[in-house]
Amino acid sequence: MSQLRTRTLPRRLHLDRLTLIVMIVFLVLALVTGWAAFSLARTFFRSWSITNLGGVPVGPNTTNPAGLSATNVPLNQPLQENGPAPEPWDGKSRVTVLVMGLDYRDWEAGETPRTDTMMLLTLDPLTRTAGILSIPRDMWVNIPGFDYGKINTAYFLGETYKLPGGGPGLAVETVRQFLGVPINYYAQIDFYAFERFIDEIGGIKLRVQEPITLYPTGNRPKVHLEPGVYSVGGDLALAYARNRYTEGGDFDRARRQQEVILAIRDRILQYDQIPKLIAKAPVLYNELSAGIRTNMTLQEAIQLAWLAVQIPAENIKRGVIGPNAVEMATSPDGLDILIPIPDQIRLIRDEIFSTNGAVGPAAVAQDPKVLMEAENARIVVQNGTSVAGLAGRTAEFLRSKGFNIVQETNADNLYGQTTIFLYSPKPYTLNYLITVMQLQNPRIYNRYDPNAEADLAIALGNDWAQSNILP
Repeated sequence: MSQLRTRTLPRRLHLDRLTLIVMIVFLVLALVTGWAAFSLARTFFRSWSITNLGGVPVGPNTTNPAGLSATNVPLNQPLQENGPAPEPWDGKSRVTVLVMGLDYRDWEAGETPRTDTMMLLTLDPLTRTAGILSIPRDMWVNIPGFDYGKINTAYFLGETYKLPGGGPGLAVETVRQFLGVPINYYAQIDFYAFERFIDEIGGIKLRVQEPITLYPTGNRPKVHLEPGVYSVGGDLALAYARNRYTEGGDFDRARRQQEVILAIRDRILQYDQIPKLIAKAPVLYNELSAGIRTNMTLQEAIQLAWLAVQIPAENIKRGVIGPNAVEMATSPDGLDILIPIPDQIRLIRDEIFSTNGAVGPAAVAQDPKVLMEAENARIVVQNGTSVAGLAGRTAEFLRSKGFNIVQETNADNLYGQTTIFLYSPKPYTLNYLITVMQLQNPRIYNRYDPNAEADLAIALGNDWAQSNILP
């Protein structure tokens, strides 16, 4: 490496070094969010890693196992061959990267890891805008090929069943279907690389909003911070991002992750940093590349890096799928889970991924029928009365109003009052159904079941049989 520092380099190689370090900066900006997933236990931590690591995360004294240098990395080959094939990027359209953090406790136990943090980073070269969207690990979603489960198990299932693209492949597809956005790449990094980079840029400034106790990894003592502005090194930056024991839990943690990202960005864009980083580029590349993995090529990473540093801070949108967009629930096997509220998820997604604000159906439609149709809820109509054929007639009536009726059948018993059973959250469908049927005081029971064949079931009661709504 000393030869790389001192020898005279041609102009083109100097430029490659510059783009190389900016690439590293971009990757760290993209990947640092995952370190908030680390355990608060002092002897455990959660780190960024990648498919088929073949060992534990890179330590501070570990050299680059592949022997890669700033001059021998192929520009047009994926930096990580094992994983999902990247979606081609033309360099002009919006590009999105899925950032994943793995649970290191799973690694220590010799088990296939789950993701503990997921984030989407998106950049639009035409509008010079970017966005960061945090996804809670306990989100209850459909995992392609495996029915419903926590979103953090997608990586585990992809690895366990050796699916094409492995854990990253299934995780990318799960997030893509959940949010309805294309994903070009995935990326991961280990926490030693994170701490090393923060220290190399002289630390970052954090604006602490509330009292918080930080637990650095290893045997380092805990640190308590009161509200204020602090300059911290890599160890405390990591501890700040990983802390989850505040009032807002994982939602607060997601906010702090994004604060750390922007703090890194602010630091590296200071006038005195780029020359220093350029001088250190060869050494930093060899030290950090072993801890940074992605399926993008070096050439694509360089393009994204240059784009990232040109986006002004006011053009970076931040979003967290927070408590207003989910319902707290318990899975069939007793786990705490978050049930997504589809319309609220769309609003958050569209705010991050569109140039002019939300564009999803909830944002552009005031018509409750349009909102209902966007949910496409599956409805079962049950006859809970002694009136023959009431379920069939009601089903036809509701279909004429745009509802997705999947079955008509008899109820388990007679109902004096029409009763609605909710198996998944479909708020617009529920509201529109009550309005169309002019139900005054329907009984509504939340019976969440991700394996149910319908989203709602309506048991018709005598109140409905006696109404004059049906044609």
